[in-house]
Amino acid sequence: MRCPHCGSFDDKVIESRTLANGEAIRRRRECNGCGYRFTSYERIEDKQFMVIKRDGRREPFDRRKIEKGVQRALEKRPVSQMHIESIINEIEDVAAILGKVNHEIDTAVIGDLVLEKIGCIDKVAYIRFASVYRHFEDLEEFVREIQKLGSNS
Repeated sequence: MRCPHCGSFDDKVIESRTLANGEAIRRRRECNGCGYRFTSYERIEDKQFMVIKRDGRREPFDRRKIEKGVQRALEKRPVSQMHIESIINEIEDVAAILGKVNHEIDTAVIGDLVLEKIGCIDKVAYIRFASVYRHFEDLEEFVREIQKLGSNS
């Protein structure tokens, strides 16, 4: 496996974990050249997992999009990178399980999964993500969401 930091092919596996009901293996690796730690995934490739967009289009599932949204919501919040990675892995696993039958999942389901996971760890990040995901148009929508969040606590 090539190190994404220095390009070296010399690494060691620190931890391996089975994900998504045994259909994937997550490996934490450490580069022997520079010490950088990174994650690799191994999975059996069969039919491509698709995401159904709001307008009905279908596109391939892209973990990086979830990662980008979660990272953006948790930017400058007191949450460790390891915790963020764990959240993203959990969301990906649940999405894979929910969409297993027909290899498709609706973006709304993924968005709700992200809100659920983020809401458990950081309320500010929850509001940040919700405002983009739900397309808040005005201040009242923020207030309603914050009140809803307060009543759920």
